[in-house]
Amino acid sequence: MTYDPSQDFRLDARIRAMLEGLDQPLLYQPADVASREEAMAVATTAEALELEQAIGALLETMDNEEITPSAGLRITQETMISQPDGNTVSVQVVRPDTDEVLPCVYYLHGGAMMILSATLGNYRAWAKMLARQNLCVVLLDFRNSLRPSSTEDVAPFPAGLNDCVSGFHWVRENAEALGVDPRQILIAGESGGGNLAIATTMRLTAEEVEAPLGLYALCPYLLGRWPDDAMPSSRENEGVLISVGNNHATMAYGIEAFEAKNPLAWPGFATVSDVVNFPPTMISVNECDPLRDEGVQFYRLLQQAGVFSHCRQVMGSVHANELFVALAPDLARATARDMAGWVEECRFHQQSSAT
Repeated sequence: MTYDPSQDFRLDARIRAMLEGLDQPLLYQPADVASREEAMAVATTAEALELEQAIGALLETMDNEEITPSAGLRITQETMISQPDGNTVSVQVVRPDTDEVLPCVYYLHGGAMMILSATLGNYRAWAKMLARQNLCVVLLDFRNSLRPSSTEDVAPFPAGLNDCVSGFHWVRENAEALGVDPRQILIAGESGGGNLAIATTMRLTAEEVEAPLGLYALCPYLLGRWPDDAMPSSRENEGVLISVGNNHATMAYGIEAFEAKNPLAWPGFATVSDVVNFPPTMISVNECDPLRDEGVQFYRLLQQAGVFSHCRQVMGSVHANELFVALAPDLARATARDMAGWVEECRFHQQSSAT
């Protein structure tokens, strides 16, 4: 049966109205592809490029100066060199316009690791909302696997992950100039950025380098194949804002990593040994999201591994609802406050562990 948002009374009425205006779910594809090259060809058809432009225009409307003003904030653009490829990556820094040394939220944008950019209006607005919590927000525009972000290079796994790991080291190395405490860097991201936030944490803990203060993954995109019978939400919420019932993202990111069950590419394959050294971790899921249950499953893995972790569910919400900042600013502010609260909880945990 075709999904009818007008009859889905689980949803916040504002979200229901937005969904009624969409012609089709985001990420929808009528058929699977046989290769990464075919996925890239599909993504560059005239129809696909027109849709990409329309989605970008929608996300631009989420940055509203009345709701998320820039006044009192310092917003700067930086670049960094990623290793091991030596490519240049764009970085945006949003923080209160003060000299105070602040905790940092190192934020990775969504888009199934294949599309979107941290320069879009919804991410600008979200960063400003987070910065209002007296945080320094660093947004990395890593390499996508299908369509370029502001970083023009496009490459499959592990390119984007390499950029994200390099970005974390860049923040620590430039902490003094950024006005952040290098011991208080929270890695965060939503959807594909939630995948990358988890994978970045996995890489850092495996390499036994300076661990992040904590992790906050919103609606993480973890499995690589949907639907999954073990995840009821992947069927019951398919088509609610997004469609995940195709393989375009998995092909774009590199089917070899999926077939190898590499948890750095798809953390749904992670085991206890992959996460046992994780810092305090919050998993935030949305009630009406196809990805809801895989986020909950990852939280249960963290619990099994003995990781200090929490999981929250935002009722009445769809995938990455917080990023529709101007549409439901109260919902976005609640999660921004929760993320700031998680920074404080992580700091308390860090101090307690040191004594």
